[in-house]
Amino acid sequence: MSLSLNRQLADLHAERVAHWAPEALQVNIDQRQHLVDTADTERFVKAGDRIEPFELLKVEGGTLSRDLLLQNGAAVLVFFRFAGCPACNIAIPHYDRHLVPALEALGVPLVAISPQVPERLVEIKHRHSLRLQVASDKDNALGRRLGILYSFDEASRQAALRKGSSIGEVTGTGTWELPQPTVVVLDADARVVFAQVSPDWLVRTEAEPIIQAVERALATQLAGATT
Repeated sequence: MSLSLNRQLADLHAERVAHWAPEALQVNIDQRQHLVDTADTERFVKAGDRIEPFELLKVEGGTLSRDLLLQNGAAVLVFFRFAGCPACNIAIPHYDRHLVPALEALGVPLVAISPQVPERLVEIKHRHSLRLQVASDKDNALGRRLGILYSFDEASRQAALRKGSSIGEVTGTGTWELPQPTVVVLDADARVVFAQVSPDWLVRTEAEPIIQAVERALATQLAGATT
């Protein structure tokens, strides 16, 4: 029996508690707590919102549009930070294992989205041989519209610089902005039927609620088509 996603993320934190220097650990904890405490939930994407057309850059080349993703009636968007993010390297492969089979059976695409530039973002797809699609949200355009962005606090900026680079250099975006981990399920009309934003990046949406949301969206669509 495989561990839940959040159990795996809790284990990651426990490993850090055991091995990280106390000051580095505290910077990480403080940043995550600050994001929870200051989260502007009114700005977060939520069920009922309609998402205007968007375009993402596929890491293999080419683009993904909103309408292309919705051609079979629903789509799942998973926002993550960047290819080298340790928590993302747990979460995205977990979704690949636990979401892709069910969603493929329903004809529904799953896209993992980061602002990192495609030529760097592709690393996570190759590293884990991901079946899901991985795409870049250029300049955080879609993430900004969904109200899910955050910027490093000062302590986190200084910690990153002491390691040798800013997050903007890592992602290729030149900014300190990243998306908070977010799952969005869209129906055929580009309406949000499920949305969950996680200010603490070590707490993320499990797979089962996502599958249930997709099934509800498709069932609603089918019911509408037969009335």
